[in-house]
Formats: sequence, C-alpha cells, structure tokens
Amino acid sequence: MFKRRPKVIIEAEHVTLRMPVMGDHLSWVHLRQDGEDFLKPWEPVWSPDHFSRRAFSNRVFWARKTYESGKGLPLFIIRRDDQALLGAITLDNIRRGPAMAGTLGYWIGSDYARSGYMTDAIEALVYFAFHQLDLSRIEAATLPENAASRGLLEKTGFKYEGVAQSYLQIAGRWRTHVLYANLRSDRRGKTDAG
Repeated sequence: MFKRRPKVIIEAEHVTLRMPVMGDHLSWVHLRQDGEDFLKPWEPVWSPDHFSRRAFSNRVFWARKTYESGKGLPLFIIRRDDQALLGAITLDNIRRGPAMAGTLGYWIGSDYARSGYMTDAIEALVYFAFHQLDLSRIEAATLPENAASRGLLEKTGFKYEGVAQSYLQIAGRWRTHVLYANLRSDRRGKTDAG
C-alpha cells in the first residue's frame, strides 16, 4: 500500500516554509506581477500562460509529486506575522546514494528583497536538508553579476566552487553561472586555531 509522505512545514524565526496550495494562486500572481521587472532578468522565460489558474494548478501538482517522489522539496515562503506570501525556495534534484546532495533555488518578491527573509528561509531549509533529509551537500548557482544572490549564498554558509558555462537558459539565453555549495561537515577555510 502506498503511504503518503507527511506534509512539510519548516518554521524559521520570521518565515514559515510550506508546500504551495491552490489557495495561494492570487497572492502568487500579484507577487509575481508586481515584481515582474525585478524577477525576469534572473529567471527562465515565462510561458504565455504563466499567471493562469491552470498553470498554477500544474505547479501545485508538480510540487506535490516532486516531494512525494523524494526528488525535491518545493516550498513557498510565508511571513509568520501576517501570513503574506514572500517568494519561494526549492530543494530540487535530490540525489541519494553516494551523492546525498540537492540543488537550491529561490526567488523573492521585490518588496521583500534585502529584508532578511530569504536568509531566514535558506538557513532553515539547509538545516532541514542536513538534519531531516540527511543530505551532505547543497548546491546553488547564480549569475555572476547577481551580487545580491552571491552575497546571500556566502552569508548563509555557501562557498564558491567554480563556473559552469552555459548552465541554464535565463531570460531566453544560455547563461554561464557561478557555482556554490554548502557542506554539512564543511572544513574548507577552517584551521585548528578556531
């Protein structure tokens, strides 16, 4: 008999991370529409039906199936004090066996950027990945010129590892990305003195 995985709710200091539900559709649309100019330079091209109820329903279905298969954890970022939708964070491409790794992705609405919410979300999800999912490595990639994202990754314990040529299609073009990783038992850059 197939047993469903329990729902994931991760509480952090200022945010709650949880799976998307259909009731989030209008909040998600408003957040994405209001921040369109802020988000589009950093993302793949949006489909013509990006804001439709059907496309959002597919997104909710994909999130549930990805989680139930153990391959990913797509979560919305909700502000704890008023339950406002702030953005999304995903641990995707989860690999078991010798890798024990996953890939981090995230976005936040323009009104909530640089307010500490994404720092809170990343730290909570990385902790969950290391201590609940038993992963050893979380990877992330960002465009070289995205100084805010690079700073955020470094602030949350990720270390620069290199460059991937033509890594993802962003804004309609194949773009080179810089690669970062956060390791559960990270000794890089540490000495016996500390």
